[in-house]
Amino acid sequence: MATHHSSYDPEISTTTHYTFLPDQPDSGHRKFLKVVSGILLSSFLLLSLAAFVILINNQSPDLPSPSETLTPGMPSRGVSQGVSEKTFRDVSGASVSYAWSNAMLTWQRTAYHFQPRKNWMNDPNGPLYHKGWYHLFYQYNPDSAIWGNITWGHAVSTDLIHWLYLPFAMVPDQWYDINGVWTGSATILPDGQIMMLYTGDTDDYVQVQNLAYPANLSDPLLLDWVKYPGNPVMVPPPGIGIKDFRDPTTAWTGPQNGQWLITIGSKIGKTGIALVYETSNFTSFKLLDGVLHAVPATGMWECVDFYPISTVEANGLDTSYNGPGIKHVLKASLDDNKQDHYAIGTYDPVKNKWTPDNPDLDCGIGLRLDYGKYYASKTFYDPKEQRRVLWGWIGETDSESADLQKGWASVQSIPRTVLYDKKTGTHLLQWPVAEIESLRVGDPIVKQVNLQPGSIELIHVDSAAQLDIEASFEVDKVALEGTMEADVGFNGCTSGGAASRGILGPFGVVVIADQTLSELTPVYFYISKRADGRAETHFCADQTRSSEAPGVSKQVYGSSVPVLDGEKHSMRLLVDHSIVESFAQGGRTVITSRIYPTKAVNGAARLFVFNNATGAIVTASLKIWSLKSADIRSFPLQKL
Repeated sequence: MATHHSSYDPEISTTTHYTFLPDQPDSGHRKFLKVVSGILLSSFLLLSLAAFVILINNQSPDLPSPSETLTPGMPSRGVSQGVSEKTFRDVSGASVSYAWSNAMLTWQRTAYHFQPRKNWMNDPNGPLYHKGWYHLFYQYNPDSAIWGNITWGHAVSTDLIHWLYLPFAMVPDQWYDINGVWTGSATILPDGQIMMLYTGDTDDYVQVQNLAYPANLSDPLLLDWVKYPGNPVMVPPPGIGIKDFRDPTTAWTGPQNGQWLITIGSKIGKTGIALVYETSNFTSFKLLDGVLHAVPATGMWECVDFYPISTVEANGLDTSYNGPGIKHVLKASLDDNKQDHYAIGTYDPVKNKWTPDNPDLDCGIGLRLDYGKYYASKTFYDPKEQRRVLWGWIGETDSESADLQKGWASVQSIPRTVLYDKKTGTHLLQWPVAEIESLRVGDPIVKQVNLQPGSIELIHVDSAAQLDIEASFEVDKVALEGTMEADVGFNGCTSGGAASRGILGPFGVVVIADQTLSELTPVYFYISKRADGRAETHFCADQTRSSEAPGVSKQVYGSSVPVLDGEKHSMRLLVDHSIVESFAQGGRTVITSRIYPTKAVNGAARLFVFNNATGAIVTASLKIWSLKSADIRSFPLQKL
């Protein structure tokens, strides 16, 4: 492991970050083969599953693999090593497609989202709370703003908002992780021990699971980590591809005394699956019969998350909690389309099975955590505040060349609390952690605007680039109830974006716009009427006019969102330069947008509220806070 010096700064250190090992002695590979041979003896555990999957795959349409859907000429990163594509697919070409100025690129950097000082970052790893500090580990390339050389970055915070960079927690320096220290999760045992399971990419490009633990549990900063000498502790079982076995979850207690269970994502054919292993010591693992769950035609499941939620209490639960009034959330990151899907269901620990409450909303075919640019999410239980906290990777949607020019790529989402939506019984409620409100500056701007059809109004704020906006909208009741015509031409948020007008929408907020509205990003509701007369509300974010620059994503994101009787249409937006996180109806539907304007930057950014409906008056009620920047810097280790 790396030696940590008091003056070490992981962002500016000029020392070599990697020591690649010489040719490994045969003993390591003999150990690997020995482990594989032992697992082969239990191959019958997957035979029945394989037969089942073959049957359902014959009835399911084939989905293109990630490498099959890349834009021609675009470099592929990660797929050949068996992880999800790390190149943004919707932007082609390798050269700088726009003459970005330094001022534009500087403006894009966020003010209160966590990100390293420079270079590439992706998945959040092993978040935990220990001795007064929140710890975040993350996939990091210390050498470049593109994916590769994956190391575990490490930062700590006392409030999940202000962060201090620490030295790297783990580097790829062993045969079992020499090609990458990939995603993992932390389990805190009852005696306080911390077990960190993570995926390593071996010298032969095989995905294996490894164990690491703190060298000194009494250290609140957890500066030094020890890799278990007997690694790997799990290797791909028979029937599972050597590049389809990754991202172990936090463990939970099983029905037997001393038993711990973890799940790992994989696939058989085009069926996404979650394997379950048991252990009593975190150094030896046994694959259990069957799978936790499988969904045809969803492809490879990675970054699986599995945790309990209370249906009666408004607090989070430890991962091992089970009993009356408990549901379990199964979440999978789908490698084929880079979307995080979840479903709510019932877990039977004796049968080792999870069953969705609604098969039509099964994991991978139903609800998403976020309908924008958001992936590889991971939760942890926060014992300090008794809440479950969700992290997610927000990647770039510009070109690789632009990322190299600005010197960094990707950020982490604002941490979100996760609760069960008691009103719908089908959704989770995601909401920014309360600590984000500590960044609010002074009293909010409070404004009520009566918006006639086809109107837009400028809202005067000090800085439109760093805002916390709470907005609710009341649609004219006569128009809402009197509209009987079915909006059959409206096909969700992709039907022309905010420029597509209907009787009852769109209406909402325009962020990061310039004065002339040549660049703008509307976040809005659109109410459509079905053939049976029922109203359906859609929540959308339209990036089609977010930038005049070519070579950046200009999609319309969104989904339907339940708006129940007696509820206003409400949204909360966190605007942070090139990122907008949008929460509808208390967090039932969430959209994260990445935008790269050329005009609406620095002091030119504006905020508007609008109603582009043709037949309804909308009353908008707004509360707007300016947000100061978070303090994110290196930990002053020299002062310890």
